[in-house]
Amino acid sequence: MAKNSDGGIVETIKTIFWALLIAGVFRTLFFQPFWIPSGSMKDTLLIGDFLFVNKMAYGYSRYSCPFAACPIEGRILGHEPERGDVVVFRHPTRGVDFIKRVVGLPGDKVQVINGVLQINGTPVQLADGGNFTEVKEQQGPQGLVPRCENDPVGQGGTCVKPRKIETLPNGRSHDILNISDSWVADNTPVFTVPAGEYFFMGDNRDNSEDSRFPAAAGGLGFVPAEFLVGRADRVIFSSAGRSLFFFWTWRPDRFFKAIE
Repeated sequence: MAKNSDGGIVETIKTIFWALLIAGVFRTLFFQPFWIPSGSMKDTLLIGDFLFVNKMAYGYSRYSCPFAACPIEGRILGHEPERGDVVVFRHPTRGVDFIKRVVGLPGDKVQVINGVLQINGTPVQLADGGNFTEVKEQQGPQGLVPRCENDPVGQGGTCVKPRKIETLPNGRSHDILNISDSWVADNTPVFTVPAGEYFFMGDNRDNSEDSRFPAAAGGLGFVPAEFLVGRADRVIFSSAGRSLFFFWTWRPDRFFKAIE
């Protein structure tokens, strides 16, 4: 019996080893984990959402390729990003990963007028989406506190943000939050997206550092294709607390939630 028991332990260890190895290879080749650290993509993505980024969606680039022979510019295979895709990319000047939504493709003219996105001279369609509400409290490991339309709101109070449903020219629709039409980036010049680059915006329009802020002024600016990591398709897990281990703060309704 002891011999059989020892054999069973060895087989179990082998199974765990191969499972971890396959998971590691799978992660390296196809997916990359990503935690949402800020509220710039609310209410599509919340602080504490955990997701896997599809690294093959746009092919391998400088920052998604797991091999030694990776392209310095451009991509290996893959499809072009589409308007409405939620994408993780490497910030061109800061060397950290960001997540935003593609709204402008190469050649597009993008502008924001009174808080409304304009693409090639035409305002996007907007429909009322009701209000987004959350608790006015510190969120995530950074302890960020949300901005509210109904401020001042005391700690623990209900924070309200107006929500719109934005439809892009290709028919893709998603929620956006917009408290004011007079924020610093609610009126911009016309940005012409260069070839091989993309224009990104956060869904939480008054709380997003995105392509509306030019790189020359310390902002994001346009993002070249080689900085794309991959597309975010689904939230796997979500925690509203300061730590993943605070199980009482888990959000069961967001487990395996599709990202639209």
